[in-house]
Amino acid sequence: MILQDIINIIESVAPLSYQEAWDNSGLQVGDRNAEIHAALLTVDITESVVNEAISLGCDLIISHHPLIFKGLKHLTGSTPQERCVEKSIKNGIAIYSSHTSMDAYLYGVSGRMAEKLGMYDYKILIPSAVNSEVGLGVIGKLPMPMKWEYFVEKTQQIFGCSLRYVDACRDQVQTIAICGGAGAEFAGEAIQQGADVYITADMKYHDMQAAQGQIGVIDLDHWTSEHFTREIFEELLHAHVPTYIAKTDKTPVKWLIK
Repeated sequence: MILQDIINIIESVAPLSYQEAWDNSGLQVGDRNAEIHAALLTVDITESVVNEAISLGCDLIISHHPLIFKGLKHLTGSTPQERCVEKSIKNGIAIYSSHTSMDAYLYGVSGRMAEKLGMYDYKILIPSAVNSEVGLGVIGKLPMPMKWEYFVEKTQQIFGCSLRYVDACRDQVQTIAICGGAGAEFAGEAIQQGADVYITADMKYHDMQAAQGQIGVIDLDHWTSEHFTREIFEELLHAHVPTYIAKTDKTPVKWLIK
């Protein structure tokens, strides 16, 4: 399949017009007219992921986080980022990233998290100025109220990671707001819209302190909150090109549990 055709499939749900102004989603490396035989799906692009693509014979890596956020001033192999670019070019591997464009899609990052939690009738938490069906985060309900302690345990089981949390204001919760990735700045909006719980990643201590007594908070590992993007890519593309979920794509964050 031609690379541009694969890009068109992804952008049919997450067009580049959805991305934030500071982002760099889109084609990072490669020829749009190249023929693609297999794609490796990942959250992050690391040297291990590029090596895995080579070993699998993949000529395309599709990532959530862009490999290149800012312009590279040189390619000397002095940083992991530079080595990933160089190795990809040498081995004929294209790189495409769908970051905040996939975040803004209702059934993208946050929507998939909501589905995993069994939520229904969810909508965008922070709509864009031009389209209420596009934006950041989602808010919706569980089918039935759930005891707070059980909801925390269920969230940990579904996402498979250690987590931090601030207790909810009630014993039972039902309205849930979610923002995959770093979404601390939207906790106030979750409170205003009546959420019992706000789930995101990378919250600072004072963000969590400010939420106390207003809303329950569950703070996930950043990578873990977004790793279901690989499922989304796979569902979009598996009928068109062989796909593999990168086994070497893992969170670099370790937790010491006492």
